[in-house]
Parts: sequence; C-alpha cells; structure tokens
Amino acid sequence: MTQKNKKDFYLVEELAEKLRVSNMTIYRYIKAGKVRAYKIGKEFRIDENEFNNFLNKVETK
Repeated sequence: MTQKNKKDFYLVEELAEKLRVSNMTIYRYIKAGKVRAYKIGKEFRIDENEFNNFLNKVETK
C-alpha cells in the first residue's frame, strides 16, 4: 500500500484522550451515529477522515 492510499485509524481510547472526554462518550457518539466506526474484533476503529468530518460538524462558528 502506498503512502498516498494509507488510511489512519484511531482507537476509542486515543480519541477520548485527544478530545479530553471519557471512552464512554466516544462509544455513545458511535452508537448515536455521530461518528462512523469499524468494529474489528472487540475494538472500534475510527477513520481519521471520519473524525475530521465529525469535528467540522460540531464546530461552533
């Protein structure tokens, strides 16, 4: 896979730390459909682009 096609994913724990919220908050966002995630095994992965889209949606102007 070339660097250009490489996708970066976050774990729930990484996003929670980045946003300074609890892991449960991220799980609630996923369940509510606010953030799309992939479930691999028992863990969720959130695409970096999906995370950026989420941030743009909740941005205050």
